[in-house]
Amino acid sequence: MKEEVHSAGAPEAVGPYSQAVRSGDYLYCSGQIPLDPATGELVDGGFEQQVARVFENLAAVVAQAGMTLDDAVKVTIYMTDLSKFPVLNEIYAARFTEPFPARATVGVASLPKGAQLEMDLVAVKSR
Repeated sequence: MKEEVHSAGAPEAVGPYSQAVRSGDYLYCSGQIPLDPATGELVDGGFEQQVARVFENLAAVVAQAGMTLDDAVKVTIYMTDLSKFPVLNEIYAARFTEPFPARATVGVASLPKGAQLEMDLVAVKSR
């Protein structure tokens, strides 16, 4: 069984995919880039503002499924500039609690709309 999860607090999908899909206690969130859900455009500011917006977008989708970011068990991050990894880690550590989710970070040449990062996650409903 799978069920689409959609939040008005996150940007609309820019292709043929769901913001997230729930299957049982698992939630699979599609990658989020730093789009403002109200405008569909990249947020103003630098890398830190983009990271913050990605977390806000993911938090909105996860909340729509009745979960929080603390339910995340796996996160994948795609970055166009790995030299900003320390900044990412600082913001990341403030958004999750221990035990932190498993994570992979991948350097990529480019992302949609010129975003500097994209992040997806898998969450499991706490009982």
